[in-house]
Amino acid sequence: MSWFIEALKKYAVFGGRARRKEYWLFMLFAWLVYVVLATIGAAAHAPYIVGIAVVAFLLPALGVTVRRLHDTGRSGWWILIGIIPLVGPIVLLVFYCSDSEAGANKYGPNPKEVPAFA
Repeated sequence: MSWFIEALKKYAVFGGRARRKEYWLFMLFAWLVYVVLATIGAAAHAPYIVGIAVVAFLLPALGVTVRRLHDTGRSGWWILIGIIPLVGPIVLLVFYCSDSEAGANKYGPNPKEVPAFA
């Protein structure tokens, strides 16, 4: 849960790097929130409830995704490859699952090597 809160705190930070753990746990908790709100919205006949959550998590999701791409040594503009049907999402999934680039890169120090509470 702390990784989700950390990503929300950096909701508009597109610089730096994000570890795989930060990215995937943010996406997991966001997906769980969507499922719960979709269920509540369906029960209350208010499907717009999940739309509010999608809008609320849009900027943090973009931020953590760009930082994840930075961690693999790629520009955040690579997110646009997802527009290409079938191939784009597969390429992005490979990028998201790739290990961090060792050492510091042009986007900052490796978050695995930097102590969290230094």
